[in-house]
Amino acid sequence: MKPLMALAALVVLSAGVSADEAKPATEATVAANNKVKQTLPFSDKKDFENAQRGLIATQDVVTIKNDKGDVVWDLEAYKKYIGLDNPAPDSVNPSLWRNAQLNMINGLFKVTDGIYQIRGYDLSNITFIEGQTGWIVFDPLISQETAKTALEFINGELGERPVVAVIYSHSHIDHFGGVRGIVDEKDVNDGKVQIIASHGFTEHAVSENVIAGNAMGRRAVYMYGALLPRNERGGVNGGLGQTTSTGLATLIKPTDIIEKTGEERTIDGVKMVFQYTPGSEAPTEINTYFPDKKALWMAENSTNTMHNILTLRGAQVRDALKWSSYLQETIEMWGDKVDVKFQSHHWPMWGQKDIVEYFKKQRDMYKYTHDQTVRLMNQGYIGSEISEIIQFPEEIENNWSTRGYYGTLRHNSRAVYQRYMGWYSGNPSDLNNLPPTNAAVKYVEYMGGESETIKKAQADFDAGKYRWVAEVLKHVVFANPQSKKGKALLADAYEQLGYQAESGPWRSVYLQGAYELRNGTPSAGGIVTASPDIIKNMPPEMLFDYLAVRILPEKAAGKVFAINLNFTDLDEKYTLYVENSVLNHTRKQSTDPDVTLTLTKSSLDDVQLGKVTLEQAIASGDIALDGDQQVFKDFVGMLDTFNFWFNIATP
Repeated sequence: MKPLMALAALVVLSAGVSADEAKPATEATVAANNKVKQTLPFSDKKDFENAQRGLIATQDVVTIKNDKGDVVWDLEAYKKYIGLDNPAPDSVNPSLWRNAQLNMINGLFKVTDGIYQIRGYDLSNITFIEGQTGWIVFDPLISQETAKTALEFINGELGERPVVAVIYSHSHIDHFGGVRGIVDEKDVNDGKVQIIASHGFTEHAVSENVIAGNAMGRRAVYMYGALLPRNERGGVNGGLGQTTSTGLATLIKPTDIIEKTGEERTIDGVKMVFQYTPGSEAPTEINTYFPDKKALWMAENSTNTMHNILTLRGAQVRDALKWSSYLQETIEMWGDKVDVKFQSHHWPMWGQKDIVEYFKKQRDMYKYTHDQTVRLMNQGYIGSEISEIIQFPEEIENNWSTRGYYGTLRHNSRAVYQRYMGWYSGNPSDLNNLPPTNAAVKYVEYMGGESETIKKAQADFDAGKYRWVAEVLKHVVFANPQSKKGKALLADAYEQLGYQAESGPWRSVYLQGAYELRNGTPSAGGIVTASPDIIKNMPPEMLFDYLAVRILPEKAAGKVFAINLNFTDLDEKYTLYVENSVLNHTRKQSTDPDVTLTLTKSSLDDVQLGKVTLEQAIASGDIALDGDQQVFKDFVGMLDTFNFWFNIATP
């Protein structure tokens, strides 16, 4: 049993691309980016004023290392080329460059009386609320190292205070992973520190990306441009922040659960009212209002960008209609009594009127995407057609906080279509279509062969038709993965598409694709599997579901057996059944198992984490095995292992 691969704790350290390998922006890309400069209101500097408002202190160098001396967060790499006074390079969409400049405004900020944020120390912000005796912390970043540095920073500037409570706004790792950097679990167990989250938090925090974690993790390398250099032709911005930290992700279970909108808590003298928003940006999420401060924490339900309805790394499609309804509820609950709005990414906003207008545009951005996609869908258009047709009204299109730095209207409209209609377009030709490689061979044959196709594609590349070049040369590369000219020209097309992209993830996807076409699929790069805390908090049922998707049918064929599992520390018993090449599990134990294992959950965790082998655990007595040992060996032998570095840009 190999350790589980969870995207939540996956990090691939940047290998970098040589400076002379990345090519400059073409005339077509320069023209496209110049057009952006002419169409958007770049003279509006309000965001820059808000992003710098309340600055208390900055640190000269923001490079954070772990105990081994490895760098886990490095803002300095971006400082070398992104500055407030630097114009957008030809190789970066000016709107994305503006977003990167704003996200580079870092340090300790005062949001309002008693509320502070440290920004620029991870993909997300960490927020400190001043209580009577200590800090109440909202969303302690991804890594314990970055969270620890942030706590030391604010204590150094404002005076030493203990952390008395932590609030996880939702179940994504950039909102809880650094918790052990700021609190000790013993203090939580002793009641000295409260940890508050919404209903279902632990389940969703642990389960996110476990079942499909290997595929999601590989695609996340594309989405976040993990191997890209930090320069104007490489990684520039992730949309929500610069990038993700690479330290140890941790988790401590909540001690208090919010289950409905309107619940109140007073912690260390600070009164809070919660809005429960399940199924919005995350499966479980809470906004928080501070009535004594007229301050509203929006978690990640509204940031200063369009968010994803379907993230490019892969996930379950979010409900744009429900998301918009929660924003309407926010307006109705607190719209007339809010002076400052802040959240777990980007910068705050002040002023009741401006905040309500902001909420309305955020609400209508998701509602419009939903409603117009469904309208066009009901007229018979499919996802790809809808994404080409749909356009925002001017009020949303020219508003900075609804621009597509993270999500985009193109892929969000396809996500809405997918939620309602699934993968099938309705055209009989798409019902049983050929897979990419088989289709590619015939496409290239029909187009007159590889050389003729590349010749035509070069002409279209020279004309700046990069989307079409990418479509055509994908077939050349899949028909012949050894085609040097095909891969080279396709990489050039991806690169220009990346340079033009306004979305940080879109830029990363294109440039990572170009990188792999030029350098081949990576085989290593600092992969970190699921952290000990993620494994420890994974219930047995979730583990069994994961094991079930690893069953190799050819090895399970004809096998029928039952394995009893007795967890002595959980006082829980299960039976695993293998038959029909399927693994099922139940709490109703078999009275006639082939083999029985008696163990603690922690012993199983140690095996999962690779601390000990199964054989060592049995030999030491940590796992007691009674019955036919060969049955269990057969079971372990029928579990598939996943190759993380599978091909994406090539077959």
